Amino acid sequence: MKNYVITYLLLFTIALFTGCNSSNQSNKETEEVQEETTDTPPVAETEEYTSEQDDSVDFDINTIPISTADIGDFPFFTAPEGAEYINRAKPIDFDFIVFVTPNKIYEVEGKTFRAHVHKDRKSDREISGRYLIRSFEDAITKAGGVKVFEGKLTKERRDKYAELCTYAGSNGSIDIWNNPIATYVIRRNDGNIYIAMDKGKSNTTSIQIVQEKAFEQTIQKVTADKIAKDLNEKGKSILYINFDVDKSDIKPDGKEVVDQILEALKKETSLQIAIEGHTDNTGDAAHNKKLSDDRAKAVMNALVSGGIDKSRLSAQGFGAEKPLVANDSEENKAKNRRVELVKK
Repeated sequence: MKNYVITYLLLFTIALFTGCNSSNQSNKETEEVQEETTDTPPVAETEEYTSEQDDSVDFDINTIPISTADIGDFPFFTAPEGAEYINRAKPIDFDFIVFVTPNKIYEVEGKTFRAHVHKDRKSDREISGRYLIRSFEDAITKAGGVKVFEGKLTKERRDKYAELCTYAGSNGSIDIWNNPIATYVIRRNDGNIYIAMDKGKSNTTSIQIVQEKAFEQTIQKVTADKIAKDLNEKGKSILYINFDVDKSDIKPDGKEVVDQILEALKKETSLQIAIEGHTDNTGDAAHNKKLSDDRAKAVMNALVSGGIDKSRLSAQGFGAEKPLVANDSEENKAKNRRVELVKK
């Protein structure tokens, strides 16, 4: 009996020891499998600045290689096949877009193109937002472009963008409130190209392109010589003389222009002119016609007071009857509010 008990205890001890070792080995193998399956794959390094949260480094255009690719004429990229730029989008010789980098938002000026991109109504091809984005990104990359930023803007950055973006709501504007934005740069010796694109998920997008260009002043000082030259060569001189609001009283800077007309007529003693007043189409037509007539006569009276024989002059107002351009914007309306000198 004693030997039986000893044998039983010996066998129990061996079994217990073996079981513990098996359990420890099993746990170790399980831990190794879990460790292998929870490793995060290595992230490939990239030169693109794509993280809204990573503001440790900002975009530096000098780190981007200069592109010498033949990219054609501005705005460089057509709409993809099956799509079109809508609203008759055209390049603007000098304007700006708002550009986003990882930690800056600022304006870039130059030759500008902003457009919405929609399905071409004449095409049977169906398009997607992914197709539009991939098409533009591929074209930009092949032109030597580099992505600078991609992501949704934080509230603070949206507010900054909205403050700068005075063209919001116009053709080509980007919905920063709901969609991610992507920006790109093509570094060029003939003017760096900045591009912004709406990355919404529908089958449309918006694109904005600007090629850096220095501002060139085109306003010329009104001089007697310029007035005389225009009258002799073109038969008319278009002038912008400032009057008091809704009155025919000539403002001080308007009197400076009248003085140049006076000098031109004194130099060119054979010149006879008709002075025509013009307005835009805002307000009552009859009132505008009388106002323009009063203003034309105010200029004529100032010239007579300066010594010009009244027989050389006539004055008439036309109101909004003879616009230079369509009265479809404030800029165009300002062009229509003018005084014309017409050679008789």
